[in-house]
Amino acid sequence: MPRDWDAATYDRIADPQLEWGLSVVDRLPLTGSELVLDAGCGSGRVTEALLDRLPDGQVIALDGSPSMVAEARRRLAGFGDRVVFVVADLLAPLPVERAVDAILSTATFHWILDHDRLFANLAKAMRPGARLAAQCGGHGNIDSAMRALEQMGEPTAGKLFAGPEETESRLRAAGFTDVRCWLEAKPRQWPDDESFETFLRTVVLGDNLAGKGPDEADAFVHEVAHRIGSRELDYVRLNIDATRG
Repeated sequence: MPRDWDAATYDRIADPQLEWGLSVVDRLPLTGSELVLDAGCGSGRVTEALLDRLPDGQVIALDGSPSMVAEARRRLAGFGDRVVFVVADLLAPLPVERAVDAILSTATFHWILDHDRLFANLAKAMRPGARLAAQCGGHGNIDSAMRALEQMGEPTAGKLFAGPEETESRLRAAGFTDVRCWLEAKPRQWPDDESFETFLRTVVLGDNLAGKGPDEADAFVHEVAHRIGSRELDYVRLNIDATRG
């Protein structure tokens, strides 16, 4: 099962992920009555925009983090039974009662190391002709932070920043057609050291901070920020559009 998150802080600071996620929602063709799986709903900010496009539909808001699902449940309470909340691993059999009409996923797939298994598992939950629209970290994503961790002798495992060609091949092998994948450079800057280090702590360095006390964690995040050398992260997003064959 994926690690848990500081969902309340994530909800407050993850404006880049919201901005990029909204563009993925816009890419998903919908009539308004579909059943859509949000595969990695996080705190529900992008899910909220998805629900606005489904006045007669329903969303399965799934995440591996119990805290994220709890935060999403709080945010989306007003949508009633139009949204179903699920804590689940995307590599395990997905708890859907019927095949979904579409899958949306934003800022999630790079946390999953086995993309062959991931895409095959998603395909099993989709009806033929269902659409997949997704975005995650791609090849070259946050290289500056990864270099800083390597310089400190810290592990950088736990994330898979794949390229478009290998992703297209994996999707086709899983039964998808009309596959299109591409990279977008999305560098992001922060206005001050405090906001930058809060973002690093919450979004980028969670795995590295596990087991560290508050003072040790503060010093670790500060050192990573110092080694990056600017209040900028060199984000690269991998976009995915595909149809379930």
